[in-house]
Amino acid sequence: MIVNCVTYQGGRRVWAPADLSDALDQARSCGDPSAFLWLGLFEPEPDELDLVASEFGLHPLAVEDAMSAHQRPKLEHYKDSTFLVFKTLLESDPHNPLRLGEISVFLGENFIVTVRHGDANPLSGVRTRIEGEQELLAHGPSAVLYVVADQIVDSYTHYATLMQDSIDELETEVFSAGRGDYGGPIYALKRNAIVFGRAVAPLVYPTKALVGGEEPGIAKETLPYFRDVADHVLRSTEAAREWNELLDHMLDADRSRVSVQQNNDMRRISAWAAILAVPTAIAGIYGMNFDNMPELHYHYAYFIVLGIMAVACGVLYVLLKRAKWL
Repeated sequence: MIVNCVTYQGGRRVWAPADLSDALDQARSCGDPSAFLWLGLFEPEPDELDLVASEFGLHPLAVEDAMSAHQRPKLEHYKDSTFLVFKTLLESDPHNPLRLGEISVFLGENFIVTVRHGDANPLSGVRTRIEGEQELLAHGPSAVLYVVADQIVDSYTHYATLMQDSIDELETEVFSAGRGDYGGPIYALKRNAIVFGRAVAPLVYPTKALVGGEEPGIAKETLPYFRDVADHVLRSTEAAREWNELLDHMLDADRSRVSVQQNNDMRRISAWAAILAVPTAIAGIYGMNFDNMPELHYHYAYFIVLGIMAVACGVLYVLLKRAKWL
């Protein structure tokens, strides 16, 4: 559905006809290079997007990508417009499975069309922010593109901070003296790191291209703003790469820790089995009930044998304790 359709001129919101074609003609024919139309769509139906495509002259391949909402982040050029795809984060807690939404942007002469899929990153706040910065808004559609990209990238930075804190906490637990099963939490964070990387890493090239100053429709005055976006994307990409390496090492360390714990448990079991084997052997020998056995009828034989068992077990316990088997 159409969320908003607004015409801007000189950095200010102006009245526009309800018809999309008339509104676009008004922005193009007013003679002001700062005039443009911003059309916002949220999960449009195919017929709605087709209507918009026909009015704005959007390329059918780009329209198909915007409708499917399963594209990787990218930047593509067409005859009369530039098409960009951003991934949005639908979950802010790193301990929950990370899901991705999508925002597609069509940037052309005197217009910008945003198509949003998913509940994350609503653009109402973006519109309020950009309308409060008239000097920036006067630079045209590229100013809107910057604010949209900046909000999305800021969400990456926020998620990266939370993710790093979660990894640090889990790392402390993995290398602590306590026992626990950390394989599941490590795998969950690694999965989120991979999904996060899929959203951020492909944006490195598009943001560098926007900074280059050769993209059509990008005002030169907005290039410093896009440099900030590109820097945040690069840092988020590097963070995702570091997370994967660190989580791999943590998973290996957890496996080693579990293996060591199992070996320690087996040594303790073996040590106690060795201690118990002594009285078992003595009792087994004297339990054979033969008539001609040494000391079988001796009055203190029972107490002597118990004493031998106790001393033998005590000696074995001390020796195994010194060997750190117990």
